Amino acid sequence: MNVMNDEASPPPEGLSQTPAEPLAPSPAESEPPEAETTATKFSMWSLVYEILETVVLAAIIWLAVNFATARFIVEGSSMEPNFHTGQMLIVSRLSYKLSTPQRGDVIVFQYPDNPVDDYIKRVIGVPGDTVEVQDSRVYIDGQLISEPYLQPDTPEIQRGKWVVPADSYFVMGDNRAHSSDSRSWGMLSKEFIIGKAWISYWPPSDWGLVPHVSYNSVSP
Repeated sequence: MNVMNDEASPPPEGLSQTPAEPLAPSPAESEPPEAETTATKFSMWSLVYEILETVVLAAIIWLAVNFATARFIVEGSSMEPNFHTGQMLIVSRLSYKLSTPQRGDVIVFQYPDNPVDDYIKRVIGVPGDTVEVQDSRVYIDGQLISEPYLQPDTPEIQRGKWVVPADSYFVMGDNRAHSSDSRSWGMLSKEFIIGKAWISYWPPSDWGLVPHVSYNSVSP
């Protein structure tokens, strides 16, 4: 009867016994749970940071746009046929930060007698001009100006003669017979000017830049 010994038999001569290599831990075992939690937190903070960055950038753009421009909805018929009730305009606030209003500019301003109301009119006279209205025609320094934006059948309007003082402007509506302007309430001080009518964006049929008319060439 053979009895087996509990001791291991020695390896055959000429062969060496190599200890078994330990198994490589799985990725799940190699990273502690804390690493996964940290990665999740980092991802959440990255998302929050991106959202905050987007909000701040949008706020900066909004402030810049509102500093440079304003939106205005025309009400009333004083600027017919060129601007009508419900028409929406973008007004450039910066235009007169860099320059001064020119004859022919269409401007938006606070009504001097009630600054909570905004008006839209056209600049006719600038500081130093002598503006005269007679027979439904407008003269600047004695010279008749050409106003192609007026309707050909403009009725007789109030006559008068005015000298424009410093830092003030003589403004009139294009619909001369139905406009409250410098003929009735006097000169417009520069401090009340909001900006220059720049773009008409609604309705789509009126989309485009607001045209400028120059009075540099006047009829004798």
